Amino acid sequence: MAEGRNGGKRGLDGLRNEAQQTVNLIVAYIKQETLDPVKGLGRYVLFGVVGSVALSIGLAVLTVGLLRVLQTETGSTFTGNLSWIPYVIVIVFVLAVAYVAVRAISRGQTPNASGGDTPTPTPAAPAAATTTPAAPAPRAAVPSGTAVSTPSDSVTSTKEQA
Repeated sequence: MAEGRNGGKRGLDGLRNEAQQTVNLIVAYIKQETLDPVKGLGRYVLFGVVGSVALSIGLAVLTVGLLRVLQTETGSTFTGNLSWIPYVIVIVFVLAVAYVAVRAISRGQTPNASGGDTPTPTPAAPAAATTTPAAPAPRAAVPSGTAVSTPSDSVTSTKEQA
């Protein structure tokens, strides 16, 4: 094996160092593109579960409260043979809340739903319809003795004219 200018050992160590840096870069990239999104998804799911548990507990407490209000605050309206009506009212209330929740969830999952993430493209204005003239381009510094031509006028800048 032929040695380089700095010796064979140094060249081989440099190659190993480059290979190790490449492997480290690839591992860091894979972690960034796979583990970080999973961690973000885990937080998203955690907040979703905590929120749904809190809403479920709140709905249960609200339902029991509504049932007790109907049983105690309505006087003799729901007594005797009509004691089952408060339960039906509460069941209808819970089903209505469930219906609203399912509608809200399914509305967000349909493609091209209003309020979606994909904006609708706007057509580009035709070039001929432009009524305002374009601003002239700024003039660059030109070395003396060089001819300069612009779209608006033809000016020759020379050292003799200056």
